[in-house]
Amino acid sequence: MKRKFAIAISFILITLTFNSCEPLGTCKVCRQVTSEMNGTVISEDPEAEYCGAELVAIEAKADVILPNNTRLSWKCR
Repeated sequence: MKRKFAIAISFILITLTFNSCEPLGTCKVCRQVTSEMNGTVISEDPEAEYCGAELVAIEAKADVILPNNTRLSWKCR
């Protein structure tokens, strides 16, 4: 009886573990933009779809100011 109970609890824990690794459910299309400090766009990378942890990491990134007074930033929609 104890063995069946232990197997059932293990199965439930394994199932919960696999479900907790699913993406957050939100996806956005993002691109990296290089622009001058006044806002004039110099170049844009191709758009790509990001979901889950990747999207959270991109949205958390701060703009990068380069020595030649250009700004690298991420734009998502």
